[in-house]
Amino acid sequence: MAELTTLASPLDVGGVKIRNRVFLAPMSGITDEPFRRRAHAHGAGLVVSEMVASGELAKGRAGCDLRIRHSGLPVHMVQLAGREAVHMAEGARIAAGEGADIIDINMGCPAKKVTGGYAGSALMRDLDHALSLIEAVVGAVSVPVTVKMRLGWDESALNAPMLARRAEQAGVQMVTVHGRTRCQFYQGKADWRAIARIKEAVSIPVVANGDVGSPEEAATILEQSGADAVMIGRAHYGAPWVAGSVATAAAGISAHGIPEAAKALADYVVAHYEDMLSLYGVESGLRQARKHLGWYLDRHVAGVSAELRQRILTSFEPWEVMRGLREAFAGIVAPTEMRSAA
Repeated sequence: MAELTTLASPLDVGGVKIRNRVFLAPMSGITDEPFRRRAHAHGAGLVVSEMVASGELAKGRAGCDLRIRHSGLPVHMVQLAGREAVHMAEGARIAAGEGADIIDINMGCPAKKVTGGYAGSALMRDLDHALSLIEAVVGAVSVPVTVKMRLGWDESALNAPMLARRAEQAGVQMVTVHGRTRCQFYQGKADWRAIARIKEAVSIPVVANGDVGSPEEAATILEQSGADAVMIGRAHYGAPWVAGSVATAAAGISAHGIPEAAKALADYVVAHYEDMLSLYGVESGLRQARKHLGWYLDRHVAGVSAELRQRILTSFEPWEVMRGLREAFAGIVAPTEMRSAA
């Protein structure tokens, strides 16, 4: 897998040096500070914040500060979404003021609550408006600006190459492309070869995204797309180490810190849970953590009883949740499954 070895090399994004070319995708409600810290510790080259609504950030809405807060990692990248140039510019200034090293613009989210507000991938239906947002953000900050997009809105409008080319002309330093249209959501298989058309259209780095979860898939998407890097998203559900595992495989070294025994896995999940309670407070943290706990159980604990699972995912007592987690993970055999999951 010759292509895989290229992922171990650094990448320059507008003067910001990224340590390798395997990135954690921004995922709303998932890639918060505790999750990003774990992904980085395992070896991911770049980790991106959850999507932050620029209008809410500009208006000082509660919770936005947690999404843009600097985590102390070497590169702090914040993703913004919105439809108003003034809010996007102000949001970018606020994020940069909080220490963001790179600002990413979301033009790829397919969620109806986002596209219904004419943001996310809906912006690919009006490239002139999309460019007005890009120009506003680039003009507002001195840090590099990047864009994440899809192939287009639907199969009749595969305009990602044009958007990428115009974005580069406006000063964007990197583009990430998910190999589906908005109307596909996450159905079917991502079209990795279609990403090659975007790579041919620009001279800035192109990151390929969609259905990557293993070193073999990373090598194949690079081969088919010609991209400079890969971004991994949903494969991280219940496994914050996936991008790091791909990066370390590319470098020919052992993965960093993947728990290899049942007790180690239980300790890992409990520590993640405690970090989320610390970040959000107990009441909100309990709710925020449940999807992560469910993914950990689904991925690593075969045959957990319905009663125990319900207790873990519905209890309002942190001590009861942690006790349930240790009970669930007790006695499982982790190493083989953990390695295959990565």
